[in-house]
Amino acid sequence: MNTSKSTTVSSNKMATKDIILTGMFAAILAVISQISIPMPSGVPITIQVFGVALVGVVLGWKFGLLSTLVYIFIGAIGIPVFSNFTGGLGILTGVSGGYIIAWPILAGLCGIRINRLSKMKNTALTILLSLIGLAAVEIIGGIQWSFLSGMTLPAVFTYSMVAFVPKDILITVLAVIVGNQIRRPLILAGYLK
Repeated sequence: MNTSKSTTVSSNKMATKDIILTGMFAAILAVISQISIPMPSGVPITIQVFGVALVGVVLGWKFGLLSTLVYIFIGAIGIPVFSNFTGGLGILTGVSGGYIIAWPILAGLCGIRINRLSKMKNTALTILLSLIGLAAVEIIGGIQWSFLSGMTLPAVFTYSMVAFVPKDILITVLAVIVGNQIRRPLILAGYLK
């Protein structure tokens, strides 16, 4: 009886390797966030969506989501990890904050795995879930941007469809492909399940 209780308790705890991978990928997200082009609209063009999707695909839904939350938390407390070396609650409550706040949805959906399917079907499902997560990011981010900037929601979404969405779709699909290639060796090495 004590053995089963002990096994249940230990399986619910995060292993040291999980904590390290979660922190490492939060740091990778911070580095990727610095690759940006400032725009007059106040919302920079970045490849952060690639980083968030990559984190989710590589770490899986639980640790991908957690890693993204760690990144957001360290940015929220003022460490300059957001694009253009910014940080603080002002970023999360600003015109681009809705996008950042929605990233855990993207990371979580990118990390869902159904291993009963073929490799090709798993990849297709991951891409579909990732694009649903991307849609959530674009909608939540666009609503906050519209609300705070005074631009109409249709104007924000029209601008996004030109400036962000095509690039974000492409880099999200690329993140799934690259993430699967990174994930396999980590599984074989015993770092991931």
